[in-house]
Amino acid sequence: MSFQPQIRIPATYLRGGTSKGVFFRLQDLPEVAQRPGPARDKLLLRVIGSPDPYGKQIDGMGGATSSTSKTVIVAASSRLDHDVDYLFGQVSVDSAFVDWSGNCGNLSAAVGPFAIANGLLPPGRIPENGLCTVRIWQANIGKTIVAHVPITDGMVQETGDFELDGVTFPAAEVQLEFLDPAEGDDGGGAMFPTGRLVDDLEVPGVGTFKATLINAGIPTIFVNATDIGYTGAELQDAINGDAKALVRFELIRVHGAMKMELIRDPGEALKRQHTPKIAFVAQPSDYVASSGKAVKAEEVDLLVRALSMGKLHHAMMGTAAVAIATAAAIPGTLVNIAAGGGTRQAVRFGHPSGTLRVGAHAEQIDGQWKVTKALMGRSARVLMEGWVRVPGDSF
Repeated sequence: MSFQPQIRIPATYLRGGTSKGVFFRLQDLPEVAQRPGPARDKLLLRVIGSPDPYGKQIDGMGGATSSTSKTVIVAASSRLDHDVDYLFGQVSVDSAFVDWSGNCGNLSAAVGPFAIANGLLPPGRIPENGLCTVRIWQANIGKTIVAHVPITDGMVQETGDFELDGVTFPAAEVQLEFLDPAEGDDGGGAMFPTGRLVDDLEVPGVGTFKATLINAGIPTIFVNATDIGYTGAELQDAINGDAKALVRFELIRVHGAMKMELIRDPGEALKRQHTPKIAFVAQPSDYVASSGKAVKAEEVDLLVRALSMGKLHHAMMGTAAVAIATAAAIPGTLVNIAAGGGTRQAVRFGHPSGTLRVGAHAEQIDGQWKVTKALMGRSARVLMEGWVRVPGDSF
């Protein structure tokens, strides 16, 4: 009988926003996993417990949902105007695949606190009390995130009274600025890759839908809820319990990805599950959130539901929230129209777990829309720290 000892790797298990993930300092990974490639992917898959045909990730740190099957690698930045480099890996639950194509906006809130607590910032940068500003280079998409992390008695403050729908307990707020969030690496480098605020998206065998295709925060396809037979007030079970609906959403996502020129043919979508996202929007209406909390129409500007890794998200992905904020700020998009139209710098939208307020600064220059920053408040907390263990032959 073969025997392979386990190795242990320093790691921290953190909640960031409405997601959880395993965080590593780059320097703490085994040398072969300190660079991109199959060894790194195999290691992270084993840490999280994928692929798992049972869909539970019992033999790993994952929580069997897209929100809890995540990994983060952080390193001191080589860029003079940034503090740390942040790389995000979305781990598939049931297949041997790590998607590096996009960011996680929720876990972005935990990167600054992790960097401060793990010695990746010079001590002189950290105030005794107040806010520590951490400039983060988001390596997946080549963008800057600025995190304002509360500090008390020289340490990251994690507890507080900031409440975030989708998270049970209050915590300290981390303010995030996503600078120049329009995606620059895909879709021809344009915020609206087709050059239009609204497109007719033809999906063979499904139908043709009005869609706003936007690269901001993360590539996102927005459609009207009523056009696909929904109200916008649905909770997870209404979508995730309907296998036919999930297939239809994936077909819409795939054809939207091709129209955005993110992929060339449907087969490529299998290796690009994390991006683009697909979301549907609606005008405000009353509904009951998953917690039992009543959300009144007058409390929100619009309703949004979004899918991640093939399932309806229990709240809202942070990167999709950036896309919502950006699209809402630009008159004529489906998001802006659902919110009542006009010029706006902030919206509060309803999602399955409650509500969220996001903002964006948009302006039109020479006929082209530009968004200089998107803003949101999140929270983060260390859940466990120490070492993760994996069999030494797993990567």
